[in-house]
Amino acid sequence: MSTPMSTPAPLLSLRGVHAHYGKSHILHGIDLSIGRGEVVSLLGRNGAGRSTTMKSIMGLVDVTGGSIAIEGRDITNKRPFEIARAGLGFVPEEREVFANLTVDENLRMGEQPKRGDAPFWSVDQMFDYFPRLKERRGTKAGNLSGGEQQMLTMCRSLLGNPKIMLIDEPTEGLAPKIVEVIADVIRDIHKRGVSVVLVEQKLTIALKVSTRVSVMGHGRIVFEGPPAQLHERQDVVQEWLAV
Repeated sequence: MSTPMSTPAPLLSLRGVHAHYGKSHILHGIDLSIGRGEVVSLLGRNGAGRSTTMKSIMGLVDVTGGSIAIEGRDITNKRPFEIARAGLGFVPEEREVFANLTVDENLRMGEQPKRGDAPFWSVDQMFDYFPRLKERRGTKAGNLSGGEQQMLTMCRSLLGNPKIMLIDEPTEGLAPKIVEVIADVIRDIHKRGVSVVLVEQKLTIALKVSTRVSVMGHGRIVFEGPPAQLHERQDVVQEWLAV
């Protein structure tokens, strides 16, 4: 008699996740799965809980109910460095570069050994993505423009050789030309085998780079599906995304 094949665990899974800021209940039972080779965008208005979801995954906000796992291994409320070692990279909205260190030194801070089957990245590859950083490699990060700091933060996270990247509002406040470069890089790292969870306010960018979208409202997921399906659901767009 043949043994049924077991389904591999999702790369990242959230099951019934709740989170609070003080007495404010922000996440109300989030269920989310990210498979290998996916780019999943979390969409929604400000205050919907998207950034809190990212920070809960990274151990920066306490999960008060439910669980989070990487490849079936529980990481709920682990310390951020333990979660990073498990294969997660995080690009925060605030960028958080080391302002008094040069571009080169910031990149060296991010370098980690190869991680199992995750793609391996080098500083030279980062400079291929963003030649502007190579030009400014001796400049202190605090003197970079907002767009350059965004590039640097993405590169520093990639150099940790993650299996999955959490990228929070990467195009906020950036010039259209830099927005396109960031979108191209997200598509390329996905092509090379890194899964991505993206919080993005610009719907056109999110739909262009995503394999799947999850729309959030009031701390819950209210729609999930491929970008084309969301495009057809103008009721969802109007109720949960339109400004």
